[in-house]
Amino acid sequence: MLTDRIEAAWIEAFETVLRLCKAEAGMPVCLLAESQSRALNIDLAELAALRLGCRPMRVVVPTPPQAVPLPVRSTGASRALQGHPGVSAALAACPLILDLTLEGLLHAPELAGILRAGSRVMMVSNEHPEALARLVPRPEDEAPVKAAVKRARASKRMTVVSAAGTDLTIAMEGAATAGVWGWTDRPGTVAHWPGGVVVSFPRASSVNGTLVLDAGDVNLTFKRYLERPVRLRLEDDHIVSIEGEGTDAELMRRYLSAFAEHEGGGRAAYAVSHVGWGMNPRARYEALAMYDRRDTNGTELRAFAGNFLFSTGANEFAGRFTEGHFDIPVRNCTIALDGEPVVVEGRLVA
Repeated sequence: MLTDRIEAAWIEAFETVLRLCKAEAGMPVCLLAESQSRALNIDLAELAALRLGCRPMRVVVPTPPQAVPLPVRSTGASRALQGHPGVSAALAACPLILDLTLEGLLHAPELAGILRAGSRVMMVSNEHPEALARLVPRPEDEAPVKAAVKRARASKRMTVVSAAGTDLTIAMEGAATAGVWGWTDRPGTVAHWPGGVVVSFPRASSVNGTLVLDAGDVNLTFKRYLERPVRLRLEDDHIVSIEGEGTDAELMRRYLSAFAEHEGGGRAAYAVSHVGWGMNPRARYEALAMYDRRDTNGTELRAFAGNFLFSTGANEFAGRFTEGHFDIPVRNCTIALDGEPVVVEGRLVA
């Protein structure tokens, strides 16, 4: 457990990110949060904005009650705004929004309107500031991610294989691909900190094959390193079987089946949300072992270089919506686009 107090180095980390986002004296900056947001990060963001001469304001909404009868720690999209007209007006009036909500606005229904208004959204992942300060983005992080995005958008087919038994094929035509390097400096754009990841949201019926989650891979919804292998078989984007012995397979089976039951037998929670790979050379795979669960959201593990980032749940580009969500960084995979490797056995290709 780390102590929740103001540290000068943490203010400087927020100030650096604000500078990368082209915050400047006199600029209105909205600190968007909810009642369960990490209060320390709100304070740090405000102090950093004041150092730069910005005009910060806080917009804090109540965290809504859960909509499902399960413990939910990761949905992939904040429900905090609830279409509130006053909040929408406040956000549209600010050129820069620091998003400190628990889940972030990346897939929230309100995001499109915010971006159309010309605001840019900098999502600050719900991490302890000690982790954020280690992963302050650098200018040189931008070019590799942009190149990876360009390559993914031009591809027709992604394949993922591993010695553990993974053999996955993803049709990339029509996929929505985005990359994040850790800051946003243009109107109408969104990014998150920590950054260093490229992800694609495939169209419906695009993902088929087998994905083997080996011991040591990570289920970030459970904030847990897997202890035993789990084999997922996928047909037309959906997990059709979860094979394996022990706690990890049992947790996945129970959690997904509970969502299917709640959603009237629907299969959206079993579907693929996005696929991609981590590109941040400073992000650490072992970081999850170093923090209490309340002190980490696991974004660092989503971004560590060379992981295959596999996600289940909502995918608006395939017309699927659910609050059931897994983000699973998988190690030691070889990822190829149209036959050309971008990751070889868990290592980025230069």
